[in-house]
Amino acid sequence: MSRPTRTETQLLESRALTIGMVGNLFMAMAGIVAAYLSNSQAVLMDGLFSFIGFTAAFLGKRVTRNAQRKADKYRPFGYASDEAIFKTFRSLSLLGLVIFAMTSAILNIVGYLNGEPQRQLIFAPMLVYFALVGMTCLILWSFHRRAWIKSGKQSDVLQLEQKAAAFDALITGSAAVGLLGIHAFRDWVLAPIAPIGDSIIVLLLCLSVTLQYYRDFIAGLGELAGVTASPQHIASARRAIRESLRTDGGLLVDLSISKLGRYFTVMVYYDPQRQISAAQIDDLTRQLQADIAKLFEHSEVFVVVSQHGRVLSPG
Repeated sequence: MSRPTRTETQLLESRALTIGMVGNLFMAMAGIVAAYLSNSQAVLMDGLFSFIGFTAAFLGKRVTRNAQRKADKYRPFGYASDEAIFKTFRSLSLLGLVIFAMTSAILNIVGYLNGEPQRQLIFAPMLVYFALVGMTCLILWSFHRRAWIKSGKQSDVLQLEQKAAAFDALITGSAAVGLLGIHAFRDWVLAPIAPIGDSIIVLLLCLSVTLQYYRDFIAGLGELAGVTASPQHIASARRAIRESLRTDGGLLVDLSISKLGRYFTVMVYYDPQRQISAAQIDDLTRQLQADIAKLFEHSEVFVVVSQHGRVLSPG
């Protein structure tokens, strides 16, 4: 299958994010209504996750348009950082919600241990909610995954939305199993914790997703800080340009790659080992750009003539 053009990728992203907005808004409203009818904090938390998903999809549409714009006088390094900023703050907002929900659950558990009465859960609205939302999550995950694959697996926004839909499905399914299990065994082995079962489910769900959201936050923060790309990306780039450099006759001194959103910046530190003109360097850069484009559709290659690499030794 041929790699889609940038316009085709942008259309895929826009359509997928629109569907995501509609789906997440539906799940958020369903969660708020079901939480009100059932007195469940776990259902409310699930609905709030969906509301953040709706907000993220709304902002993501603008981000995907901006991320592909070229450098201009206002953004001399381009707009690729918008995607990394989006990824970072989306993960940060989810972490904030998780911390809030955990704090609320812990306070409810402490209150129960201190003798405070707990609200009675009503399970009928939960059954309808879990069935509708679970199916919606799976549909969204499937839709985002197909869009991500069609885009050549290049869109961080679509990949993030795919993962978010999968986690939302996992959270909803886990909440359903936990709450319905507590309801089924509330007069038997789970009787001691049944009054605070809702809070315990919230706490366990938050603990299960905290690590993933933290990793996404650190990954986005690393891109903004200019952290090097993965060793796999660097090794692939070295192999891609090896033949062109061998043909030119020079020596690859150093190679650095940084990732910002979907864009890769490749710095080739090169010793031509002969006199060379600016025009020849430009020609070599174009050739290396073509080599790297086979790996990373969105990339920029810079050739730096140097004997020392990224760290210039004292003269």
